[in-house]
Amino acid sequence: MQLTLVEAVNEALHAEMAADDRVVVYGEDVAETGGVFRATEGLEDAFGSERVVNTPIAEIAIVGTAVGLAMRGYRPVAEIQFSGFLPPAFNQLVSQASRIRWRTRGERTAPMVVRAPYGGGVRALEHHSEAMEAVYSHVPGLKVVVPSTPRDTKGLLTAAIRDPDPVLFLEPKRVYRSFRQAVPEESYVEPIGEAAVRREGEDVTVVSYGAMMEPTTTAVETLAEERGLDAEVVDVRTLSPLDRETLVESLKKTGRGVVVHEGPKSGGFAGEIIATLNEEALMYLEAPIERVTGFDVPIPMLAREDYYLPNPPRIEEKILDAMAF
Repeated sequence: MQLTLVEAVNEALHAEMAADDRVVVYGEDVAETGGVFRATEGLEDAFGSERVVNTPIAEIAIVGTAVGLAMRGYRPVAEIQFSGFLPPAFNQLVSQASRIRWRTRGERTAPMVVRAPYGGGVRALEHHSEAMEAVYSHVPGLKVVVPSTPRDTKGLLTAAIRDPDPVLFLEPKRVYRSFRQAVPEESYVEPIGEAAVRREGEDVTVVSYGAMMEPTTTAVETLAEERGLDAEVVDVRTLSPLDRETLVESLKKTGRGVVVHEGPKSGGFAGEIIATLNEEALMYLEAPIERVTGFDVPIPMLAREDYYLPNPPRIEEKILDAMAF
């Protein structure tokens, strides 16, 4: 079946709720209306109001409740309306959910998923377009997943719901409905912690994830057509745990690298990727690793948003810089 990314979210939720009575879905407006982006549409009709529940506008309570439900044997999937609203729940993620396994010496875990539409590109208001994935990737015990395609979304969300530990599932809303892809009807999992090589190449490794995969791929294909440049494209998919092996093996092959993400540059996740490659593949480098990111300002609204977000020309420029060194 041909699905958009947001339809793949809905499909995974339907399948896992049908397969496991412990799976419950809740958040702001997720029941009757199906959430702001209709990701949970139809779930209440299919599974009832005891398993699909609207909540007050209180993110700390939404995530805190998930911790309690998970420890009591449920598999909660909590929706935060926009990832920019996650900071009030940061304490619950850092001090509670991520530490349960460590605190109880493995006797208990918190098998829970926190879903959140993430990133810019849709002309949203303040606090609706942040890309703060690097902040959460710094938390030991919390897995962070950022899919980029409908097929990956269904498989990764299924894996997240079945995972014994807490997973923050960041859904790039810019590509919620931007394209369709063939997605298997049956349930399946994409392993958390494995990157995907989207395009094989010999000249330079270009790394990205989420909504930035589209401009990255466009830039790479343009340079292939116009200059004959043969780039390898790696989709990280999971920031924590990070698939270091795939990244390192790709860089060893190409000797050059560019990392693309939409979050701010300082402290951004590109820094972690570059540090990893420097530690494990330094002697294979032919040039410093470049990065293309957002700027060190809050993401601007409306017309200025296009200037903030990485686009194909900016990505092409950095790829050419890496090649020219």
